[in-house]
Amino acid sequence: MNYENLLVTTENGIGTIIINRPSKLNALNGATIQELHNAFETLDFDLNTRVIIITGEGEKAFVAGADIAEFANFSVEEGAQLAAQGQELLFDFVENLSTPTIALINGFALGGGLELAMACHFRIASENAKMGLPEVSLGVIPGYGGTQRLPQLIGKGRAMELIMTAGMIDSQTALNYGLVNHVVPQSELMNFSKSIATKIIRNSPVAISKAIKAINANYKDGENGFKTEIKNFGKCFGTADFKEGTTAFLEKRKAVFLGN
Repeated sequence: MNYENLLVTTENGIGTIIINRPSKLNALNGATIQELHNAFETLDFDLNTRVIIITGEGEKAFVAGADIAEFANFSVEEGAQLAAQGQELLFDFVENLSTPTIALINGFALGGGLELAMACHFRIASENAKMGLPEVSLGVIPGYGGTQRLPQLIGKGRAMELIMTAGMIDSQTALNYGLVNHVVPQSELMNFSKSIATKIIRNSPVAISKAIKAINANYKDGENGFKTEIKNFGKCFGTADFKEGTTAFLEKRKAVFLGN
């Protein structure tokens, strides 16, 4: 599939999405959000893709925010629709993918950019990265899940301060807060992330997809995370991956998981 705003490749079980709008600091417009949905959906459907990595083109920005020019004149109804459609099409979609998704924050991740990174299953930042949700400085609030995911990741008080001050934090602060898992030099960001992806690929993709569902369930209204865990734990027993994993353990060999 051809993309206007993305560079998408697959190699050794790793799908890589690069948001390619460097002149706009990779800002998210409507077309890019749609392309991202299509790219994530295609890679998630491909059984040979076991991990998805997403980052921004260049050395300045992961995503510097949303393309403000697109919605500056929206009405109340249009603004609500923008948030609802964006969350469904991309941000909630990414959070609930069955394929593990890693955000590589290689520079500025602001507004919708940080919201996209937070929708991924975890985050790795370069030493020069800066993160924040500055929407209140524009007279609006985060609308792509930022008011929900940021407190889940760093705690209510810190999230309140960061959102209300429209401030930015550096990568080391983000690491201390638990917003990112690792901080590495920018030149090592991709290779470091691929080394983690390779460790993930060694494990059962079926089990990983069910673990994602169980973990996410704890953060969904009306869903009991413990019950979801029990249900998905039981489902694992009916998979070929479970049979292979337990057999390989008993035979003292490495398991070869096929993802079924």
